[in-house]
Amino acid sequence: MLKKNYTAVTEFIFLGLTDRAELQPVLFVVFLLIYLITVTGNVSMIFLIRSDSKLHTPMYFFLSHLSFVDLCYATTVAPQMLVNFLSKRKNISFIGCMIQFHFFISLVITDYYMLAVMAYDRYVAICKPLLYTSKMSRGVCLSLVMTQYIYGFVNGLIQTILMLRLTFCGPNEINHFYCADPPLMVLACSDTYVKKTAMFVVAGSNLSCSLTIILISYIFIFTAILRMRSAEGRRKAFSTCGSHLTAVTIFYGTLFCMHLRPPSETSVEQGKIVAVFYIFVSPMLNPFIYSLRNKDVKNAIRKVIQK
Repeated sequence: MLKKNYTAVTEFIFLGLTDRAELQPVLFVVFLLIYLITVTGNVSMIFLIRSDSKLHTPMYFFLSHLSFVDLCYATTVAPQMLVNFLSKRKNISFIGCMIQFHFFISLVITDYYMLAVMAYDRYVAICKPLLYTSKMSRGVCLSLVMTQYIYGFVNGLIQTILMLRLTFCGPNEINHFYCADPPLMVLACSDTYVKKTAMFVVAGSNLSCSLTIILISYIFIFTAILRMRSAEGRRKAFSTCGSHLTAVTIFYGTLFCMHLRPPSETSVEQGKIVAVFYIFVSPMLNPFIYSLRNKDVKNAIRKVIQK
């Protein structure tokens, strides 16, 4: 039971990646470089896709939104984290923490289904090429993208409301570098059963559902590719899927490690390392993964350089 007289927490203090003062400037430089590469890479990808008419296809339309979502969810964490590296008092207001929590959850769930829709797009392109134009029309693509954003933000809002229902009366030190579920629940003074259950249900169901869409799509894709008589056709089909599979492996591998574990002090410490990969490394690598393995993107880059 909660005591009637308690002081509600008005701000949180981040413990960050490490408490070693001598490492803070080094980490600031490293993560600033990573963030700048992330911003440059994803903004460039969006610009290329918008500016080159040859990239005005459903596949690149979804890729531009993947770059946008990657850029947004890295930005929900990176600026605050960079400031904290150089600050003696690494604090964030209670409202600021909840806002960061909401946007991060919303954007990550949106990212799940953006990757799933990209897999479905490849399935239609390879397995049903004659129906591709009608099945992946501009209206359908816009509807798919809008549905993902709405669904992601509704999920984020529900999780934020459940978090706001918890009581925080001290301590207020978050053992992380951003406002995440497990370290926040560790600080709650009230019963966290509902929030904890909701976290596992939402994380587990969305991970499983989106990954199932991806796996089923690729089962059909690989079956269709193996039936192709032309070696050149098989090579091209595999090439269009390689970048997406690499991005999926990096993103989902780290997310499974992050979410499908019970919240505890040990899991929080491990989660900080895992979080670095899917918050910073995955959004940074995605533009390179898609550009280095894709002839259309390479040609668009050459055109921009020539101009």
